[in-house]
Amino acid sequence: MMEEVKPNPKDVALQQLAIAAEHLNLDSGIHEVLKYPKRALIVSLPVKMDNGTVKVFLGCRVQHNDARGPFKGGIRFHPDVTLDEITALAMWMTWKCAVVDIPYGGAKGGVCCNPKEMSRNELERLTRRYTTMILDYIGPYRDVPAPDVYTDEQTMAWMMDTYSLFKGYSVPESVTGKPTILGGFKLREESTSRGVAFCIREALKHRKMKASGCTVAVQGFGSVGWNLARILHDDGYRVIALSDSKGGIYNSKGLDPVKVLAYKNRTGSVMGYKDAKQVTNEELLELPCDILAPAALENQVTKKNAGKIKAKIVAEAANGPTTPEADRILNQKGVFIIPDILANSGGVTASYFEWEQNLTREHWSEKEANARLERMMVKAFDDVREISRKQKVDMRVAALILGVGRVAEAIKTLGLWPS
Repeated sequence: MMEEVKPNPKDVALQQLAIAAEHLNLDSGIHEVLKYPKRALIVSLPVKMDNGTVKVFLGCRVQHNDARGPFKGGIRFHPDVTLDEITALAMWMTWKCAVVDIPYGGAKGGVCCNPKEMSRNELERLTRRYTTMILDYIGPYRDVPAPDVYTDEQTMAWMMDTYSLFKGYSVPESVTGKPTILGGFKLREESTSRGVAFCIREALKHRKMKASGCTVAVQGFGSVGWNLARILHDDGYRVIALSDSKGGIYNSKGLDPVKVLAYKNRTGSVMGYKDAKQVTNEELLELPCDILAPAALENQVTKKNAGKIKAKIVAEAANGPTTPEADRILNQKGVFIIPDILANSGGVTASYFEWEQNLTREHWSEKEANARLERMMVKAFDDVREISRKQKVDMRVAALILGVGRVAEAIKTLGLWPS
């Protein structure tokens, strides 16, 4: 049987933009501007490996639009990084920042490498080389990087230090997602997951469902997936399935995410966890559950498997996990989709909090920050839901109308110069 060809993320992003443009009756000139990133950098990164050889990695940084504020977006280290993927992610970040109404534009960066096969020293040399190559185009008021797939607070510490060394003074506001000792924000590590949890809670109200006993399957057990599973478990949901890049586990009676994480830390994977059935990542998506949370990579829910999905709610903790064809199938089935540019916007919101505190040298309490995150996420959900209700469109289209509309209004107000 021929394997399904998954869509190019950039093509998906452009299709979504076209849908929003049609609903907004968007000026053709503004639509044309939004199709393209303002800037795309491709850099070669020679790195001395531990064995003395020199290896050249390819990296990029795509800055989509900054009409509403400085560029903002994560940096991923992954063997499958492509310029088209990073361009799509930058565009989605533009809409995401606008949906949650924070003063940022969208960007994304990536390096094509396999961090799992690299030492800490090799990763540090790669990170610092990458930072120097994009140095002239990043900074607190220009473009503020953050961690993403296979990067973390240590990566951000190296980036901040490299940037600061070139500037001659400490610039903690140059990146977000740093260790707390360097001005990082404790909430940042779990903020994406907490934002997803807030959206799930609001979606349950809409569907007149209760959290207690609600079954959840989470695909992906990195930082976002693990924290989401833990938060939902603590809130009374029954987490029945978890997975990482090697495969997944399933127990209809429930799993304790804390115990699963301890097992993964010992063995390197959730696979083989006792009292659980082994499943593939593909099988996990089709399990009987109330809530499905894709928290891995793009294009996981496709035309091929959308008809087999049994969840009532799909909460997109990952970016672009559902293809347009799958979207249509799920909506026809009555599945309530919480789209990525709404569901996982808690991460960039907390990054904004960190940046704001670094700029003013203030420090908020965790309670204050959590309350502010909740208010902003609930307002964003309500804004999207209201557009969905008024215009009789699904939640993804509503979120795109809100995000693209706000960016378009900013571009229109600024004007095109020289004209």
